[in-house]
Amino acid sequence: MSRNSSKTLEYGVNDIPPLPQLVIFSLQHVMLMFSTIGMTIIFADQVKGDTEFTTNMVMLSMIAAGFGSIIQSAGLPFIGSGYLCPSLCGPSYLSLSVMAAWTGGMPLVRGMIFLAGILEIALAPMLQKLRNIIPPYIVGLVVSMVGVSIIKMAVISFFGLDLKDDSVRGEDIAVGIVTLMVTVLCNTWGKGLIKICCLLIGVISGLALSFLILPEYLQSLSAIGKYPFFALPSPDREFMKISFRLDMLLPFIIVSISGMLKTFGNLLAAQKASEPELRDVNYTPIFKGIVADGLSTAFSGLIGGMAIDTSSSNVGLAGSTKVLSRWIGVGAGIIFVLISICPKISAAMALIPKPILGSSLIFAGSYMICAGFEKMFSEPWHTRKTFVAGISLFFGLSTAFLQSLYARSPILVQTIFTDPLPTTTILAVVLNILFNIDQKLLALRKKARLN
Repeated sequence: MSRNSSKTLEYGVNDIPPLPQLVIFSLQHVMLMFSTIGMTIIFADQVKGDTEFTTNMVMLSMIAAGFGSIIQSAGLPFIGSGYLCPSLCGPSYLSLSVMAAWTGGMPLVRGMIFLAGILEIALAPMLQKLRNIIPPYIVGLVVSMVGVSIIKMAVISFFGLDLKDDSVRGEDIAVGIVTLMVTVLCNTWGKGLIKICCLLIGVISGLALSFLILPEYLQSLSAIGKYPFFALPSPDREFMKISFRLDMLLPFIIVSISGMLKTFGNLLAAQKASEPELRDVNYTPIFKGIVADGLSTAFSGLIGGMAIDTSSSNVGLAGSTKVLSRWIGVGAGIIFVLISICPKISAAMALIPKPILGSSLIFAGSYMICAGFEKMFSEPWHTRKTFVAGISLFFGLSTAFLQSLYARSPILVQTIFTDPLPTTTILAVVLNILFNIDQKLLALRKKARLN
């Protein structure tokens, strides 16, 4: 089916906004892409990297994420979904990357991230076999879980926290509330550019309030002057070597599968938002999108960056603003790469107060959760669906509440119960087959009689 602009969208998937608007829309997505740059800084801190090491890791990871956003959104003939679905540093790989660094340094981190990307590319054809076992209500469930998967990061950031034991300040809450309310009201009551640029307006409002009530924000901005305006990565010999270890392969396989399922959910959500006229899932762009995600991760491993993943929050932003042009994803990728070699700008972006980023994630995630529920209940409901969705949600959400329990479980359980999104997706597909097996057998008997 052709992917023309829908009348319900401000900009459809193939529309090209005027250049000034394209830049503004791309910057909105760049702000969300910055939300996981902190993962790279945390990694560098855990492995005792110095300032130069951290700077190079951030720059290389941003280059890889920008590259991933470009090939994902451009929709080239054999790779990339062609949807507005930017890439960012994948938090799923953080703990394993730290473990690999402790075991074999950056050469092992590079090698295992590269292998994880290649594995995702190799597993992508499996999705073609899901064509007949994922009905629309499971698609809706997966889309909802895309929004659920960012709740923890969003809420922690909304309250201005780095660690769960940090104290919550009233000033941070105020900045978060103002940013979120301004964004939502502009999206709800605004018209034209005010509605479309609601996130950018919300961020500006939050920054203005931060200047007034967060004195440490002003102090941190003074440090920007020490950064150069232009600089290329200058990695040392650690970044030039690459190694592999067989005993590290299994955990990276597990995380790679989990990341692939998360990308699958993000791309399903992007397809639903971009092509609302589609009745059935079109697996071709999703397959190409997973290949692009795997290639981005492999590329990041080769150059010495963190693993790359598609961004749930960016998909939510696109859906909520009805601005879904894939060229915005390309623009965001180009800007991200340019910012990576402009330390002064990247430092300023990295200093945006956490409550502002948290509010942005809550805004985008809210759309994803409700859009998925709308899809789930858009067709007649019955008891089988209740238990497929209910049981999947029970155990899927439990992975967010009971992480220590699953960490003590057998390796097979750990493989499946990793994160709300992949866990719910796997269980929903399996339970849907199990609870409807009688109908499948009945259909086979009828077909046998006719033959």
